[in-house]
Amino acid sequence: MVHRVIPLLDQRTHALRSATLVDGPLLDQLHRPLHDLRISVTDRCNFRCSYCMPKAVFNKDYPYLPHSALLSFEEITRVARVAVAQGVRKIRLTGGEPLLRKNIELLIAQLAQLHTPDGQPLDLTLTTNGALLARKAQALKDAGLQRLTVSLDGLDDTIFRKMNDVDFPVRDVLDGLEAAHKAGLADIKVNMVVQRGTNDHEILPMARHFKGTGSTLRFIEYMDVGATNGWRMDQVVPSREVLQTLQTQWALRPLAPHTPGETAQRWAYADGSGEVGVISSVTQAFCADCSRARLSTDGKLYLCLFASQGHDLRDLLRGEATDAHLTAAIQHIWQGRSDRYSALRAALPADTGTGARRVEMSYIGG
Repeated sequence: MVHRVIPLLDQRTHALRSATLVDGPLLDQLHRPLHDLRISVTDRCNFRCSYCMPKAVFNKDYPYLPHSALLSFEEITRVARVAVAQGVRKIRLTGGEPLLRKNIELLIAQLAQLHTPDGQPLDLTLTTNGALLARKAQALKDAGLQRLTVSLDGLDDTIFRKMNDVDFPVRDVLDGLEAAHKAGLADIKVNMVVQRGTNDHEILPMARHFKGTGSTLRFIEYMDVGATNGWRMDQVVPSREVLQTLQTQWALRPLAPHTPGETAQRWAYADGSGEVGVISSVTQAFCADCSRARLSTDGKLYLCLFASQGHDLRDLLRGEATDAHLTAAIQHIWQGRSDRYSALRAALPADTGTGARRVEMSYIGG
């Protein structure tokens, strides 16, 4: 293994002023590789879901980032290119709501040109609330987007309008899903965050609606992300309970994960009509093989969804740093990573408000 010392130009922290450039596999402190990069392209959203961007906090006076603070498409692509050379195989664009970022299809087209060192195309995907999908689906496909995830927390229009808290109708999201299918985006996932007492009665209706459609429905445990969503454990519907509910109607059989570190546990309908998934980040932590890093809208690299601090890459991008400097910075950050919040959650003391404030999901994406 060859080591070269590269001086860094980061102005925010002394830790990134110098780093050791390493030839060889990039692993963190728990021997986890860097395979996935989630990129937030905006901190704004047109929904006000209580579990992510509650209206009481994210109101008209909320200090969103100015446009000058956001990474440009060229800066995002540069970070992505360097990260791909270090092992990233999957890039997910997120937000906020990524379709609010003007000309997002231009960024997709840039990222679609990237290939892994062995010449393979990236797994390029995007997560959206679906509000703007009907008008953008074809442009996203034409730009090179391969896969799509749509957040949808219920089919009951009254419940859905209440949860998004901007009175947005569920029909428009369903129209967006139909447009995505027509555009040729074949691998579509639908994510439902399940909250006890809010939308847990929608589990079976959602499953009936998407069963046999080719879209994969995934049920996500309500998570304690950020500091504004008022999370309580008694609002979590464990994945095992979701599966028990599904199995009252259909026989299911477990499927192997597509890739190591996959967040969802996959289950196939025994009649061959598709599959469902459960994401158990609260009750069954998957930290042990987590291979994800997150790039915030303003260029900070976060190593965990539950982190309280990121590592500033924007100063490097806008300074005199070469790609070698940027590579060394990313290597240095990842090699120091030991995050495993979900695995430690049960042993952590209750939040008294005195600890480090965790980053909001709307800032770094889910």
